Amino acid sequence: MISYHDKQYNFKEIFNPKTGFYLRTDILKQDLQSKKYINTGIDPFMRSMPALIDIGIMGECLHGRRRLCVSSGIECYQDGLNIKQNDMSLPDFKRIIDEIKGSALQCALGGRGDPNKHEHFEEILCYCRENSIVPNYTTSGLDLTDKEIRATAKYVGAVAVSFYRHKHTFEALNKFIDQGVKTNIHYVLSKNSIAEAIDRLKNERFPENINAVIFLLHKPVGLGTQGNVLSHDDKNLKPFFSMINSAKFPFKIGFDSCSVAGLLNYAKQIDRKTLDPCEGGRFSCYIGPDMKMTPCSFDQKMKYSVDLKEKMIKDAWNSQSFELFRSALKYSCPECSDRNDCMGGCPLTPEVTLCEKKMSTNH
Repeated sequence: MISYHDKQYNFKEIFNPKTGFYLRTDILKQDLQSKKYINTGIDPFMRSMPALIDIGIMGECLHGRRRLCVSSGIECYQDGLNIKQNDMSLPDFKRIIDEIKGSALQCALGGRGDPNKHEHFEEILCYCRENSIVPNYTTSGLDLTDKEIRATAKYVGAVAVSFYRHKHTFEALNKFIDQGVKTNIHYVLSKNSIAEAIDRLKNERFPENINAVIFLLHKPVGLGTQGNVLSHDDKNLKPFFSMINSAKFPFKIGFDSCSVAGLLNYAKQIDRKTLDPCEGGRFSCYIGPDMKMTPCSFDQKMKYSVDLKEKMIKDAWNSQSFELFRSALKYSCPECSDRNDCMGGCPLTPEVTLCEKKMSTNH
């Protein structure tokens, strides 16, 4: 069990690297007489350094040539069909870990391609563990090797397989599960896929023995088209979230923080304490293979980016660019009763925020 006390913002965290259990307290206030810390009931807005860093170690998607994402109905937000960069170097990756060890708890490996195809994949995983940081990653599962599976089983906290609906998707899931890896499915929730999601949940058509299905909202970024964005009045939203509200499944259900507005509006029985609105620039960030750091990986236009070739991670975290991103979360929708739980939705692509009030008031 790892404990962390953020003295700058006065809260504590507990993280179990074996199970993935994570607990964050509310802001703590010290009683002057007893010297004991009292829970104020107020959520901390941010951390003095990120708890999780999404590290894009891949600069080029080798599978892009086969157009796998397009044929699967998934529109790659990193535009893996057209953009090519060098993969992140091992020294650059180690520099990131060196700067965040002692504060960050986990890292998510990704980028423009499958992280398990990085030249130094196992070294990267090992270096994370040597510095008490739990590595996780997402993969298409295509051309998965036994060596990659063994390294995953040895070092990784959890792996997610993108739900491409291909034969290799199900083969990869089974291979990871057979090796005892905590295995999730990443399912992109869009206008074109939500009906299928309802059907798979209702008729138990997700693979057996997975740990969780994580639903990720489709964004109009990269290859992501505007026409595939779920709108707040989509006829499938209520039946989908109704199932999440009441049904029981043989696996866990998770959502990205971009989906919080939808959960608040359509899954009202869910305990709000289990929800975290956008964590970008507050508890997490993204670093690309070119060492550009942004509050969120969906900032593909680099509007809020800071070049780590010129600054350290701590400086980027406290930069004007990151504070500008955070200001949207601090001040949006000031009159809404759900403001503290939602923070106005996505600052980058507000059209994905599943809220009629957001659309009508244009905050």
